Amino acid sequence: MGLAERRKTLGYSQEKLAESLGVDRTTVGRWESGKIAPQPSQRPALASILGISLHELEALLSPSQTAEQGAARQKSSDHPSAGDPDEMIRREFLRILTISGALTALPFDEAEALADGVHRGNPADFARMNSHLWQVYQLARSKRTVYPVVRDQLATLNEALAGGRRGNTPPLLNAAADLFQLAGEVAFDANRYVDAASSYALAASVSKEAGAYDLWACALVRHAYVDVSEHRYRQAAEVLSAAERVAARGDGTLSTRHWVASVQAEAHAGLGDLTGCEKALARAEEVQHLADNSSNGGWLRFDGTRLAEERGARYVQLGRFDLADETLKQALDQSALAFGHSYRRRGAVLVDLAVIGAKRRDPDQVVDYAREALDLAHASSSGYIARRLRSLCDEFGPLSRDQRVAGLGAEIATLRTP
Repeated sequence: MGLAERRKTLGYSQEKLAESLGVDRTTVGRWESGKIAPQPSQRPALASILGISLHELEALLSPSQTAEQGAARQKSSDHPSAGDPDEMIRREFLRILTISGALTALPFDEAEALADGVHRGNPADFARMNSHLWQVYQLARSKRTVYPVVRDQLATLNEALAGGRRGNTPPLLNAAADLFQLAGEVAFDANRYVDAASSYALAASVSKEAGAYDLWACALVRHAYVDVSEHRYRQAAEVLSAAERVAARGDGTLSTRHWVASVQAEAHAGLGDLTGCEKALARAEEVQHLADNSSNGGWLRFDGTRLAEERGARYVQLGRFDLADETLKQALDQSALAFGHSYRRRGAVLVDLAVIGAKRRDPDQVVDYAREALDLAHASSSGYIARRLRSLCDEFGPLSRDQRVAGLGAEIATLRTP
């Protein structure tokens, strides 16, 4: 009996099992097909739901894993020229650079040398590779395309850490904390909250060990944002308070503490605290007094350019639609310059404007803005935009009787997430 058969025997659908575990339905499907295996942190809960021991769970998973490995071996034998794993990783990295259009200034020879340095365990090359991967992630329309290289970079980094080279540990720990945060971002965008939270927790732990306060604070902010996305605002506020204390020990020339404040504003808005939200936004806006190099474009990207849209979104949360409407429309007018390649940012503003339309019972505003956001969700495969659009449907109320709004809701309901 395999995992799918055990699930069906107990009367669980893939959707129900996924909901019980806090993962996406497609994740369960990939477990059952053997494309991926459950994370160690997920296995106790999975075994408990299925009414079996961890040892029995391993037995259920092994047939799928064996089949997958056999298929991989067959594919390798069919294509003996494919090369060794290191060469395949290098090719995948270079392929993603080409597809995404990122780093066009990086010569091919330099990219190959960088990949070689990573596989030799050079800490400086790990840091440079991570920086490039963040750029690829930001420019990629579909964030999941970055996952294969992030996964392989993690595997290589683990090997370097296991080697325990003297003098290299602190830089390697920094590189690990950096990469764990990127892995969490990819998982978060794909609605894999459990995986994202685990990645952020690892990043925080490794950063703490390395004494890298800004990395540590950023990992805590990202972890808190998982709670924010699930509307657990009080828990998020507690984590953000810890992030604020850590950031205070970091580099004052970086924007870390200002990013903490911007997410604290969202937590305060979720709790209905207008005064706390305004104070946090004011602290966040102090980033404008920092030098241009206050963010690194990787694990720390907060530079204040999105504060207008964030302020508008907070007013939406607080029900101050008069303030939100003007602020968000100004942000949207500036979007070509402000958003750049970020479908996610533009999509968020569009959904917020559609929410205002729903609150005002204005079907035209709902349809105009939500339709464009839906197009962006299709173009980017962004789980974040999809989640926001589904939340919008909860605001339709009487507008659902409008044929255009009803049709829009039906399209959103069929929107697939990664």
